[in-house]
Amino acid sequence: MSSEPGPGLPFLPGYAFRDPMKTSFHRSQTLGYRNGFAFSRLPTVGAGGERLHVNQLSQAELDDLSNARPVLTYGPAKPAPPSGFVPAHVAFDKKILKFDAYFQEDVPLSQQEHYRIRQVGIYYYLEDDSMTVIEPFVDNAGFRQGTLLRRHRVPKNDQGEHYHWKDLNRGMNITMYGRTYRIVDCDRFTQVFLESQGIELNPPEEMVFDPYIEMRRTPMRKYITPSDFDQFKQFLTYDKQVLRFYAIWDDTNNMFGEKRSCVIHYYLADDTVEVREVYKQNDGKDRFPVLIRRQHLPKTLVEKTKNFPSCVMEISDHEVLEWYTAKDFAVGKSTTLLGRTFFVYDCDEFTRNFYRDKFGITDFQPVEMEKKPPEEVPQVIPPYNGFGMLEDSLQNCFSLIPKPPRKDIAKMLENDKKVLRYQVALESPNPEDRKRRFILSYFLSDDMISIYEPPVRNSGIIGGKYLRKTRVAKPGSTTENATYYEPSDLIIGSTIEVFGHRFVITDADEYVLNYMESNAEHFPAATLQSLRDHIRPQQVGKEAANSDIPALGTSRQELDDLIVQVREELKLHKHLNIDNVHKELLQCDQDGSGIVDKGMFLAALESTCVPTNALLVNKLIDLCSCGEDKINYRDFLKALPS
Repeated sequence: MSSEPGPGLPFLPGYAFRDPMKTSFHRSQTLGYRNGFAFSRLPTVGAGGERLHVNQLSQAELDDLSNARPVLTYGPAKPAPPSGFVPAHVAFDKKILKFDAYFQEDVPLSQQEHYRIRQVGIYYYLEDDSMTVIEPFVDNAGFRQGTLLRRHRVPKNDQGEHYHWKDLNRGMNITMYGRTYRIVDCDRFTQVFLESQGIELNPPEEMVFDPYIEMRRTPMRKYITPSDFDQFKQFLTYDKQVLRFYAIWDDTNNMFGEKRSCVIHYYLADDTVEVREVYKQNDGKDRFPVLIRRQHLPKTLVEKTKNFPSCVMEISDHEVLEWYTAKDFAVGKSTTLLGRTFFVYDCDEFTRNFYRDKFGITDFQPVEMEKKPPEEVPQVIPPYNGFGMLEDSLQNCFSLIPKPPRKDIAKMLENDKKVLRYQVALESPNPEDRKRRFILSYFLSDDMISIYEPPVRNSGIIGGKYLRKTRVAKPGSTTENATYYEPSDLIIGSTIEVFGHRFVITDADEYVLNYMESNAEHFPAATLQSLRDHIRPQQVGKEAANSDIPALGTSRQELDDLIVQVREELKLHKHLNIDNVHKELLQCDQDGSGIVDKGMFLAALESTCVPTNALLVNKLIDLCSCGEDKINYRDFLKALPS
């Protein structure tokens, strides 16, 4: 802890005060490094980081300053800077002197050699004057090789001296740890370095080789035995050379027999024969490629006695007069092998060259084997069972793993969310089903049809989805040539058959007419005209109902007076249920336009006991009519008593 006394106070305990700003009390560093070398410097701050006010110059520098004399204006000539110091480990880094040498080693326990010459390389590292001795590896030498002397400073004598590069030269012996090495030569770098240092090199010497290793490298003498036939010579000459013949085994004479393609291999190395059967993909046969294993095949056997067994394990040479050889196989001829007759119809290129060079045969015309084309079995498509779509069910007849049928992506994108809606009635002998009304939706993107039945309260029939979205085929279409319903087939008043049920088209929405008029070139004129004749009067009736304009030839005042008269007359009918009349008429108006079919309107009035035969009621019905078969029932509802 450092403290200083106050001004005018003695330097005694208790008179000094500690500076609270000081937190570091170590001594400053006086050693430093510059360019990799250590040097000392004078301290500039004391303990605690206080600035030293003493003279920072050394005594020698103070003496120079005291003895300095004024010089000329431009000063004395500046001396040249000293050359930089480069240490040895930097100047001689990775610089190595290499000498080629050998030494002789005794071999006392060998009858083939008495001494051994071992070649080595002596490496001298200039950076630290160390040396190492390395012997190159020789295959199958039988002794340890590699580093014989690890890298270190090798002692020269007992006085503590070590070998220096000045002690090394060509044509001299050097002893290290009791082993004497003869230096015979050096590399180019070593020669240039020693000559640059003023050392006169001796002429190089020839490298001495080990006599035993040279004897092993000499090829052994080969003895050739004169012989007409040498089995070993045949093996060495024809090893991996095989004659290949393409043959047909005709087994049609036997039950379930057939013609089978085979390949006959004749091995020239040992005169053995092998027969392999050629299989094709999906031929229905078990995979046994080797028909006859590789073996010597007999051509002519010795005549056997009657008591000799006909089935033996192997055939010996004493039982065979002649074996099959390469002369017995030829293109266009039949060969019997172990009771099977093979007809050779072709061979490969190597076999042709062998027969041409060995036997002088040049006729290798291949025989064309006519193959009967397989009988084409017509694919019979079973009838459609009615489950799922026809295209999806048809894929089960083409593949075990059915793939989904391709879709017209351009058509799907162009007609996405475009639906043609029709009102259809069920054609049925049951009176209850005749009153049922359905909504048929035709999807233009994929030509599918769905049928929906709007639920009707107290009708006894649960409405909802009647037919899910699917493609509907026309009656009489077959599986091979299926035709489906198209928008041109959906005409007002036409009948369509959907899976055994017949529907009659009674109405269509305005979007159907607008779509067909915009694409009139794709639809027949009769279809378009039927929609116009049916939908145009409805549009006129809607406009008349929305504008409260009475029928042609009738004033509004006359219609109101007639409504009052009809209301008074209907009040006399006590049995009339006004709520039922409202419900029946609202059920007939499915699209909420206020315009209904006149026949449906009259049927609804009759079912609710409205006196349609009254003169005033008939007149009101005529005034509310919009055309021949449409009527605005909202004006008629005004005449019903509340």
